[in-house]
Amino acid sequence: MSSPLAIAAVTALLRSFMRDAVIAYDLATLLDDDVTLSADPPDRIDLSVTTPRINLFLFQATENQGWKNYGLPSRSSNGENRIANPPMALDLTYLVTAYGTGDSFAETLLGYAMFVLHEMPVLTRDAIRDALGAASTDPLFKALATSGLADQIEQIKIVPQTVSIDDLSKLWTALQSQYRPTAVYKVSVVLIESEKSVKPTLPVRARNLLVLPFQNPSIETVQSQASDTADIVADQPILAGYNLVIDGKQLRGETSRVLIDNETEVTPNENKITPTRIIVPLPSDLQPGLHSVQVVQRVDFGTGLSSDPHRGVESNVAAFVLAPQIETSPASVARGATLVLKVKPAVGSDQRATFLLGSGTISVPARAADDPPATELSVLVPDDFQKGANQLLRVQIDGAESPLGTDGAGKYISPKITIT
Repeated sequence: MSSPLAIAAVTALLRSFMRDAVIAYDLATLLDDDVTLSADPPDRIDLSVTTPRINLFLFQATENQGWKNYGLPSRSSNGENRIANPPMALDLTYLVTAYGTGDSFAETLLGYAMFVLHEMPVLTRDAIRDALGAASTDPLFKALATSGLADQIEQIKIVPQTVSIDDLSKLWTALQSQYRPTAVYKVSVVLIESEKSVKPTLPVRARNLLVLPFQNPSIETVQSQASDTADIVADQPILAGYNLVIDGKQLRGETSRVLIDNETEVTPNENKITPTRIIVPLPSDLQPGLHSVQVVQRVDFGTGLSSDPHRGVESNVAAFVLAPQIETSPASVARGATLVLKVKPAVGSDQRATFLLGSGTISVPARAADDPPATELSVLVPDDFQKGANQLLRVQIDGAESPLGTDGAGKYISPKITIT
């Protein structure tokens, strides 16, 4: 595969071949003037200069459709390991333009330029090595010899393109330059690949075939259950120590698992899983805030290998909020004093925490990144904070708020605190 220098190497190759043709056909004698070879944008070419010129301008680089889906994913499912370096496959489109002030100079130059490209529809590996290996004092040209263009898997082809007058007119208008005799060519395909190391995979030692009826699990709602014997109440907050209740369709498989945050896998008990419902306990180390949940049905080939069961069909990803809880709090706190709350589950050092007291809020100061998860949070109550008795108290972690207690009439009654 080639390096990112391959694009510049292709342009340098075409210029080199054109230069060789100018010498071979003695165009300088034919036109009684030196012939200039360039690769400049048309708007930068000084039309007042009368020297005959052939200009190669790369005006478009597009993804090659044939190679578009060739590469495998470049990282593993968890995103940690690079497992492949899929190539970036490009088609390069050039304007070949002839300039000349004498009678038929431009037509003569364009004819020879098109004939050269017609005679070399494929850039051979030897031709690429010879052209890029030529002696030069230009540091960039020397670097192009290391582009790897001659060693890529697919050889480079040069194909003339048919472009309508309308499209050519739009192109030259965009270039803000006066039109000159032009031909359009596509150079395909340039394969650019990273040289970063990849994690190798082991060869397949044995192949197993297992035929199963296809059933795609889907999650519809996520609820909570306070304990194994408690009722499942709609819209009940999801708290630490609760069970997660997942309702949906086709949830039961031979090896159904619950995947939380795409990293923690929980295996349901056999009596807690049906085609329409799965109940699993929440992991004890789960921090408050927004989390994702997914049902994954593994496929067991029965090989007895450590790789069984394999990853099979997966449900959609659903979200749920693990709300924090205030375990203990003082009955009152004075302005200017420190308010300490004991909460659960533990709050991570990178999580944003806020105390909500009555109609005011106080942000918890940020902690060091290497601090362990904390079950105690403290803030300094500002001196100008509003006083008041029996103010409702909540804690908010990454947008998830602790629940409030209610009385029989549905009025919020706890927890409360007095600010003195």
